[in-house]
Amino acid sequence: MKQLWQKLRQPLKDSSIVKWVLVSLLSAYLRFVYWTNPLIKGSADPRRAHKRYNPFIITFWHGQHIMGPFLRPKGEKIIAMFSRSADAELNALVGERLGLETVRGSGGRKRKRSRDKGGARALLTLSKALKNGETTAMIADIAHKKAREAGRGIILLAKLSGRPVVPYIYAFSREKILEKSWDKTAIPLPFGRSVFLMGEAFFVSPEADEAELEQKRMELTHIMNRLTDEAHARLQGR
Repeated sequence: MKQLWQKLRQPLKDSSIVKWVLVSLLSAYLRFVYWTNPLIKGSADPRRAHKRYNPFIITFWHGQHIMGPFLRPKGEKIIAMFSRSADAELNALVGERLGLETVRGSGGRKRKRSRDKGGARALLTLSKALKNGETTAMIADIAHKKAREAGRGIILLAKLSGRPVVPYIYAFSREKILEKSWDKTAIPLPFGRSVFLMGEAFFVSPEADEAELEQKRMELTHIMNRLTDEAHARLQGR
């Protein structure tokens, strides 16, 4: 399957018709999953975060963010960062179909300097959006590195913008885990239950030095992993 996808990826990327069909199908499937997986009692309400913290930085783990657009309250604008990689192309288009605005960051297959510039531009774009009063979204862990470990980018965004990070965990009782993917991507399935948990606002000082940035990165990792474990425990009735 991986070899087949690598052969099909570029033709799919270049075909607007094929992309439109795939995005339509994927969006319809995710809507069906959303409507057939009611939230369990005790789930958080994302409207509280928007009311209390706007503008703020929403963050998910890789592989657990696919249903994130459905947590956007009606009327709220969210600008989400997606990788420039071909693999992220459909993710970004589906996100746009489901109501997000997007900005493309690092993660392509160009040389490292180009990736770094793309990532830096995306961070500046998100920081500017936050300063203009617009809430943003960015994945916490770094693609193709260690899953479930926050990277430096999300911490830098909080420092640059002065706005808080609010961790989001949206988990499902029925899901297909892609075991061979680096992040153990979870594909939610219909006719189950879901839970949404939200961490407390997480601030980073504009004057934070390297040691404090590393400390904050580790703190965010701990918070999000604790919330992930709690979400799955609630779905299992513990």
